[in-house]
This record gives sequence, structure tokens and C-alpha cells, in this order.
Amino acid sequence: MLQIRSNKIVEHTTGFCDIIDITPTLREQIQKEKIRKGLLTIFVSGSTAAVATIEHEPGLIQDLKEFVERLIPSDHRYHHDDRWGDDNGFSHLRAALFGPSVAIPIENGQPCLGTWQQVVLLDFDNRPRTREIIVQLIGESE
Repeated sequence: MLQIRSNKIVEHTTGFCDIIDITPTLREQIQKEKIRKGLLTIFVSGSTAAVATIEHEPGLIQDLKEFVERLIPSDHRYHHDDRWGDDNGFSHLRAALFGPSVAIPIENGQPCLGTWQQVVLLDFDNRPRTREIIVQLIGESE
């Protein structure tokens, strides 16, 4: 029987390109809901955070942070900053580049991730934040 389940994950971040591995929590959600085959969708609320898949290891995390800084510098002046005065225009652009969601197939009760692939929350804002992540599972249960 097809099931649809929605849950929230709350993560407290430090901002400033904080990268948090949420894969273990997602695996727990799949197990808790007993989904055997289907689709896992992850969506982060807010316009200064994103969700992506990477290999969550220290070297790549540092590489990603440095790459994002070169691509969209935090010390550049953005029109958004002029309008609101919150100096986080770079955060919005970075989040828009990565996007707020990913969808991952589920087979045999497991997300179809590669051996070195994890799902991460990226918080690009210029301050610590509490982030709500919507986890939606659609599929066949046990």
C-alpha cells in the first residue's frame, strides 16, 4: 500500500557555510516509517540554506567552503544588502545556486546513495540559525 509520511528535522547551525551531515537522521526516518520502496524528498525552509549530496569528509568540506567563497564572495557588496542592511546577500545567492531540496529513491528500505555520498544541510547565512527540514517519504511500507 502506498504511504505518504511527512516529518520535520530541526538542526541548529553556526551559519557561515556550516555543513551538517543529515544522512543518519534520514535513514532513521525511513526505518521508523517502514518504507521499503519509494521516494525520499528533503526540503529546507528559508532562503539562505540549501540541501545537497556530497562526500562528507573534512577535505571536501573545506574545498567546498573555499569554492563557494571564490564563486560568491562574502565580502562583496550586494544590492540585497543595500535594501535590507543585513549584509547577507551572498547567503541568498549561494542558497539559490544549490537549491532547497533533493529527491532520493528508496530501495529495500535504504536511500539509494553511493558509498561515499551523504545528504547535507548547508547553512550560508551570516549568523547561527535554527533550520527546519521537511522530510517527505512516499512509497510502499512493510
